[in-house]
Amino acid sequence: MTVSTDEHSAADVIRVALVDDQVLVRSGFKMLIDSQPDLTVIAEAGSGREALQSPAILSADVILMDVRMPEMDGIEATEKLLSLPSVHGRPTPPRIVVLTTFDHDEYAFAAIQAGASGFLLKDVQPEDLLSGIRTVHTGNAVIAPSTTRRLLEHVSPLLSRNQACSDGVAELVSMLTPREYDVFVKVAEGKSNPEIAEELFLSMATVKTHVGRILSKLNARDRVHVVVIAYQAGVVSP
Repeated sequence: MTVSTDEHSAADVIRVALVDDQVLVRSGFKMLIDSQPDLTVIAEAGSGREALQSPAILSADVILMDVRMPEMDGIEATEKLLSLPSVHGRPTPPRIVVLTTFDHDEYAFAAIQAGASGFLLKDVQPEDLLSGIRTVHTGNAVIAPSTTRRLLEHVSPLLSRNQACSDGVAELVSMLTPREYDVFVKVAEGKSNPEIAEELFLSMATVKTHVGRILSKLNARDRVHVVVIAYQAGVVSP
């Protein structure tokens, strides 16, 4: 892909890697992504194991990771990739977006727990896929309120299996102030900052401050992780 230096320098272009065992899926995503002046596909892999062995994959800014693959699935690959010393040595680790088919992939929840910055359904609209890549690159999470609730309903049995984990997150949640707790619940419901501001009669700046403090107190990576914690703690339920 050639990028005009008038619009985007090499440093501005978001480097994307595709990890999916279906060649046609990778080809379609590559064609779409490479059509954008600020995005480029730098590497592809057909399995999680292949991805971990590829320096090019590990150097990407954003990795689109399929959940169901042979040899090593997307959950294990996500967890192992984010634990690599070479990844920890980077100023900004690669952001991973899980690609899933909702009807079958209850594993998407576990992938988010493993460190993914969000998930998108494989039938996502092209503009939403592109927006999702840009969103996670800025450090935010890709999470759609409608699919969040449906997915968590599908995997809710997983949330009660580890009582020690639930007790631990409940203790963290207890450290929130009453107003932080209100914002926490809204985030867990999939509400955006503007929606939270409107519903709680707060300014956008105040909401952003509360969200930042919530992430810090809960040791949460992003808003997706906040949702996971909320369900683990029993603050909201499917």
